[in-house]
Amino acid sequence: MEMLAIAGKEHDESRQGETLKPFENDPNQYRKRFYIESYGCAMNFADSEVVASILNHEGFGATRLAEEADLILVNTCSIREKAEQTVRKRLHEFRKLKEKRKGILIGVLGCMAERLKSQLLEEEKLVDIVVGPDAYRSLPSLISEAETGQKAVNVLLSREETYADISPIRIDSNGINAFVSIMRGCNNMCSFCVVPFTRGRERSRDAVSIVAESQDLFNKGYKEITLLGQNVDSYYWIDEAKDETITFARLLEKVALISPDLRVRFSTSHPKDITDEVLYTIAKYENICNYIHLPVQSGSTRMLQLMNRTYTREWYKAKVDRIREIIPDCGISSDIIAGFCTETEKDHQDTLSIMEYGRFDMSYMYFYSERPGTLAARRYTDDIPETVKKRRLQEIVDLQGILSHQSNQLDLGKTFKVLIEGNSKKSDAQWYGRNSQNKVIVFPKGNHPYKPADYVMVKVVDCTKATLVGEIVDNLAI
Repeated sequence: MEMLAIAGKEHDESRQGETLKPFENDPNQYRKRFYIESYGCAMNFADSEVVASILNHEGFGATRLAEEADLILVNTCSIREKAEQTVRKRLHEFRKLKEKRKGILIGVLGCMAERLKSQLLEEEKLVDIVVGPDAYRSLPSLISEAETGQKAVNVLLSREETYADISPIRIDSNGINAFVSIMRGCNNMCSFCVVPFTRGRERSRDAVSIVAESQDLFNKGYKEITLLGQNVDSYYWIDEAKDETITFARLLEKVALISPDLRVRFSTSHPKDITDEVLYTIAKYENICNYIHLPVQSGSTRMLQLMNRTYTREWYKAKVDRIREIIPDCGISSDIIAGFCTETEKDHQDTLSIMEYGRFDMSYMYFYSERPGTLAARRYTDDIPETVKKRRLQEIVDLQGILSHQSNQLDLGKTFKVLIEGNSKKSDAQWYGRNSQNKVIVFPKGNHPYKPADYVMVKVVDCTKATLVGEIVDNLAI
């Protein structure tokens, strides 16, 4: 069994392994009901919002209860074995439900659909519909086909599809934070990663639609958006009407200029592609958050070469130095893989040392899980015993816990602008929100007239390795 470990954060925006269920609609408004669960990365959750919009236009309303749905969809992740195991378990549960209620359709969306279509349809007979990430527009016709008893499949990848013209329906939204997809696919061929094979080649969505969607969200009261892409730094689009080339830095600026009250975040950056232009743009605008997720994967140059990451240990350290130079108070988080093929103890120690150098606030940490079809599966032997992988991962987790606590201790006595997102998980008498550096801060509500979506100044008075504890220091929201 593979393990995912996250250190230094109370609220995990990727929501790995969790389900996300849609809001309730007026039951009389729609002729049929759909239920959807999403697994994996933020991109999958954003895709589910596109699917919800497509289904709404076809007369399907959302339900929180699978038992009352006519259509059950699972938006899947193939990035690691554990994610696929979780999805299979849910599909077996839904299949039992279908045996009790004839006529229910079960569909698989996303990366597992792309990778395991024949197994899901024929060998295990778990689903009626299989739809890849680029084929969501075909869902209505696939549903009609499945209603006749046929197995309905569309997993064709596209070089053009970005769903730019579809207005996503915000699922289970808090009305404050939203994802905005800016590109799809990936051109990086990291040897451990299945994404290029399940999501296709990289293509950028047009900037006009991105800014329009962001403006619409702000008009509806949203205060923070996260621009999403497998590698946002390689975003590139030409506005032929204005004869203007839009890089990621320029796109960031366009979205930031919507309003100083709209916070802008982004994910994910690739160390080889993030530019000084992006860093200076972040530094220029107060509402572009001072936070960068910069996956390192390994601290060993030898491992990085085997992973086909196209940078060295020294390159990554220089990039961290540049970030700190241009944005001194920037928060940095990372992804780390333990036990990749042929990894030695020296390679592992290099990873621990680069973590210390980067002083990561938080990391997503895994031990290597071979994915069929990837370059690593074809080229290398997965030769590190699982016991060694787990031991190395635990050492990485332990170190990240120390680094996260040290980072939070440095914030003691500092005052931050915090966007209130809701009640603390532990107490309704406390708010929780995040600062620009993406750190969670909890603080007493007191008698202050604040509410979710307000900005407030909070002074840090205590901390754990995962959370800052503060108190409000001003009398008016800003």
